Amino acid sequence: YCPGCHNRRPMPIPYELQLGWRYTRAGRATRRNGFISFISGVSMLGIALGVAALIIVLSVMNGFQKEVTDRMLGVISHIEITSRDGQALADIDAIAAAARKNKEVIGVAPFIASQALIARGEDMKGTLIRGIDPKLEPQVTDISMTAQKGALDKLVPGQFGVVLGIELARSLYVRDGDQVTLIAPGGQVTPAGVVPRLKQFTVVGTFDSGHYEYDSALAMIHEEDAQRVFRLDGPSGLRIKLKDLHQAREVADELAATLPGSFLIKDWTRQNKTWFAAVQVEKRMMFIILTLIVAVAAFNLVSTLVMTVTDKRADIAILRTLGASPKSIMAIFVVQGAMVGVIGTVLGLVLGLGVAYNIDVIVPAIEHALHTSFLPQDIYLISKMPSDPQQSDIMPIAIISLVLSFAATLYPSWRASRVNPAEALRYE
Repeated sequence: YCPGCHNRRPMPIPYELQLGWRYTRAGRATRRNGFISFISGVSMLGIALGVAALIIVLSVMNGFQKEVTDRMLGVISHIEITSRDGQALADIDAIAAAARKNKEVIGVAPFIASQALIARGEDMKGTLIRGIDPKLEPQVTDISMTAQKGALDKLVPGQFGVVLGIELARSLYVRDGDQVTLIAPGGQVTPAGVVPRLKQFTVVGTFDSGHYEYDSALAMIHEEDAQRVFRLDGPSGLRIKLKDLHQAREVADELAATLPGSFLIKDWTRQNKTWFAAVQVEKRMMFIILTLIVAVAAFNLVSTLVMTVTDKRADIAILRTLGASPKSIMAIFVVQGAMVGVIGTVLGLVLGLGVAYNIDVIVPAIEHALHTSFLPQDIYLISKMPSDPQQSDIMPIAIISLVLSFAATLYPSWRASRVNPAEALRYE
């Protein structure tokens, strides 16, 4: 209603909007009874499918990244604090207490990390040995959830038990109760030469993190057993878990500035920098490639509007003779193109989000109908199609679609505003 009118009459709708909407929903390709014209419908469908494809693909990529990250962080910690010389960390209790003062820290546990060889008969594998405290380890990783039940509790100091990654155990052909030989670097110097340090360990369990890199190369022993094997005076570092894993880099910088002494502090994003950089590049390239689909669909509006302008030359001439300005004529066709872009973008958002949020139901139904499996368990680590729609992806998609649609309307609308009434009505 018009706020300045006393009779409260409805405010009139600008005729540019009325005509733009009328041209959008009706044309000579269909009956003039309110149905969407065929050409406008094709343009809307193209934009909707492009937007939906972008949302679905980026959501699935986010889902895969989240699944791999969660499995990776089930083995590694959010932040690691170690000495710069690789030796035992001095005054580790004070460092742990200082780290716990940070409001983002929810768990701290000591560890020892070193490389070694594990042999079983003639089979020998290079491994990463991690000495842990079985009671504190669940505070910083989810390894207890992926290990065999009670496996970490069997790591008793002095009994020299070891928990192997499932793939490492398979490659060595060992099971619970079997003996393996750990060959530590830096052997003993004897009159006969350098003799490597050997120690027999008993396999007390395995873990399956779902990440091949760790399942095939990681072995865990008790922290005190690791000190004896590698001849250390204490833990070589601390592992820290945070409330929000995405704050790891900021918290690592804060700890580097507040903790007493000089340490090497690494967060999980820096430890796996190459992998995350590759994922981001792949995601960015997919966004660019799929945006071209939206661009093609959006610029299909150009042909739609050109045909509409050609079809409505007489109408444009009549409006001009009745006093309509070139600016008003241009606004009519901008409204038409914008309506197609807005409706197509909204439909694409609804379709894309509907599929992204229900992909765990849609994909199994397609697999059942086609009698196939898109992600076989014996080949891929993840057997179900994951999806994680994020607002940071959806908003740019909608904005880009609307901007491209609006840009596609400018040239045809400008051509319409340049129609000469006399020439247009000459043969009418």
